[in-house]
Amino acid sequence: MSATGTRRLTTAQALVRFLAAQYTERDGVRHRLIAGTWGIFGHGNVAGVGQALVEYGGVMPFHQGRNEQAMVHAAVGYARQLNRLSTQAVTTSIGPGATNLVTGAALATVNRLPVLLLPGDYFASHAAGPLLQQLEHPVEADVSVNDALRPVSRYFDRINRPEALLVSALRAMRVLSDPAETGAVTLALPQDVQAEAFDWPEEFFADRVWRVRRPAPDPEELTEAVRALRAARRPLIVAGGGVHHSEAETALTALVDATGIPVASTQAGKGALRHDHPADLGGIGHTGTAVADDLARTADLVIGVGTRYSDFTTASGTLFQDPDVRFLNLNITAFDAHKLAARTLVCDARAGLTALTEALAGHRVPSSYEDEYRAGRARWEEKVRAAFRADDDSAVPTQTQVLGALDAVVGDEDVVINAAGSLPGDLHKLWRSRSPRQYHLEYGYSCMGYEIPAALGVQQAAPGTAVWALVGDGTYLMNPTEIVTAVQENLPVKLVLVQNHGYASIGGLSESVGAERFGTDYRHRAADGTFTGAPLPVDLAANAASLGMDVLRAKTVRELREALSTARAATRPTCVHVETAAARDALPAEAWWDVPVAEVSAREPVNDARARYEHAVADRRHHL
Repeated sequence: MSATGTRRLTTAQALVRFLAAQYTERDGVRHRLIAGTWGIFGHGNVAGVGQALVEYGGVMPFHQGRNEQAMVHAAVGYARQLNRLSTQAVTTSIGPGATNLVTGAALATVNRLPVLLLPGDYFASHAAGPLLQQLEHPVEADVSVNDALRPVSRYFDRINRPEALLVSALRAMRVLSDPAETGAVTLALPQDVQAEAFDWPEEFFADRVWRVRRPAPDPEELTEAVRALRAARRPLIVAGGGVHHSEAETALTALVDATGIPVASTQAGKGALRHDHPADLGGIGHTGTAVADDLARTADLVIGVGTRYSDFTTASGTLFQDPDVRFLNLNITAFDAHKLAARTLVCDARAGLTALTEALAGHRVPSSYEDEYRAGRARWEEKVRAAFRADDDSAVPTQTQVLGALDAVVGDEDVVINAAGSLPGDLHKLWRSRSPRQYHLEYGYSCMGYEIPAALGVQQAAPGTAVWALVGDGTYLMNPTEIVTAVQENLPVKLVLVQNHGYASIGGLSESVGAERFGTDYRHRAADGTFTGAPLPVDLAANAASLGMDVLRAKTVRELREALSTARAATRPTCVHVETAAARDALPAEAWWDVPVAEVSAREPVNDARARYEHAVADRRHHL
């Protein structure tokens, strides 16, 4: 350190030291904003960020990844578990290491979850070129493969000079910590600039606190919202992920207890109310429950809290069918609050719900409405029990019976993680959420391969918590690599590996649209291109064991229950492998979803599917 109030460090060293001094604070509780760094080292980051992480290993924890996309998923899982108040950074080499970040970045930004990406980049000086792994562009010399990260990042900059970091690093932290703007943030780091020394002001390394605001609702918007709620006869709350991010579950419960308004939840919002609360209707939309979707069709006021109204949630614009239905959206992001031509409350979810409860003092929905939805809850609970029940302990379990066995084993604070395939539909309909963080579904991007690395991030954020990653065989084959990291860091995640020999969800969808399950089974391929015969002789349990997991094979319902109990108590990464039987009475979708069907075809299944499609799409509404 010099006497002039500066410190001479490389750009990479300065960045790592800066990141170690950043904090968020909400409600008086402080968190490290960047709690650690994931990395795979190669050409473009090993001599810069890699050396800096050695230099400052005492203040910046490092986690060794195996796949760049998976490292982003782990950081996202960490951030979601901690309500976006803390996240992790990801450093990669240039070239393929950097482009492997794109899917993870898209997932983070779609789901409004913070993650900091630090990919290596080409020489800013252009002194070396064409560089190893460089994409040469004939007319734009400043383009690199990192530009692919621009559309999936909430903030992007390429640090072409050391002093540019002084401005850009602060901007990056502002976006990461802002609940209305957060998502993936990318700082592309040319490898020569990473290693270049600069005299950095000492102030750059001082502890800095980014306060996460809870903006209150505008008084006029609040007055209009209260007027609409008092006039509604059949109001319905749609709880989204923003309820969890704001830690507004208690405030939501208080509003519901005071008014009797029922709550349906999106995939991200499930668990906003405990499953046994009398006003909890479960999931809504295409993967929702019958009681939630039936009430949605007749609701006259839909109150969206922290939801972005995905296509699944709205059943492609066909779900909310009351002729006079109107929307009231409480969201910290104006972009989402204005969807469906809604009245808006642009504010923090907890602040807005608390204000509504106070302003609605003495108001309650009609008792006949409460009786109606409670009776619907009871009918649906019977369906849940039937789906979970296994009358023969020696039989091969169905997928819903797998969930029933897990339901009987988990504790209130366990976390169950899933993202893609047929499991999200069954979970949204059937899972009984006991606590706000238990149900962890990434369904904004529905990314196969998310579950295992996300489980690592959740386990790091919540040590001592039982963390379950639920995957089908298709998802497992997409991204099992971080099992090695779980073993390396002794993260005792529990993997439930459901072997169903193919892409079960897309197989069903393929059949429904006349594509006849083509290319969705893992089976031998015949000369005519069809997939026939026995399943491929692939042993995924052996694969998990080869990567270092303890593996328990369950062939029957009884063995499954025993294996899940053993896994929950395990102190090492443990896999429960189970092959499932086809469900005899699979739960159908309770609402439509728009998947366009070929308008003309010589094949009868397509024509039948097209007729059904045209009938369903006629119910679509544009809420204006």
